[in-house]
Amino acid sequence: MRVKDCMCSEVVQATPDTTLSEIAKLMDANKVGCVPVCNNNVVVGFVTDRDIITRCVANNKNCSTTKVSDIMNTNVVKTTPDTDICSAIEVMRNNQIRRLPVVEGNKVVGMLSLGDLAQNQDVNPENLGHTLECICEDSCDHCQ
Repeated sequence: MRVKDCMCSEVVQATPDTTLSEIAKLMDANKVGCVPVCNNNVVVGFVTDRDIITRCVANNKNCSTTKVSDIMNTNVVKTTPDTDICSAIEVMRNNQIRRLPVVEGNKVVGMLSLGDLAQNQDVNPENLGHTLECICEDSCDHCQ
């Protein structure tokens, strides 16, 4: 099975100049917890609802004026639609991430999340459980 068989292909995107208030509204309206940040359709960053809380709200920044480029993660771990699903799960596990942008030719074409994997009957539940354990722990004995 490939990533394209599990991923969500409707992806909300933002630009580096989008304010955090606008991003939060996008997340709320689309019921998502993360948004890839793109410049001319190329992924340059990634922001999660947790990033907004820990890097903006907790630091008393103004969400209406703070741009996503000020807090986004620029070390974006990503995959491709044709990547084997087990390889993508391994990437998520090793990087302790719950969501993985799916990129083709530098353009975001989808998003793969733990929720997407959990809903797919072809994904090994044991492998998924191990992945969740590794993501949630500071260090995972099985992954070292």
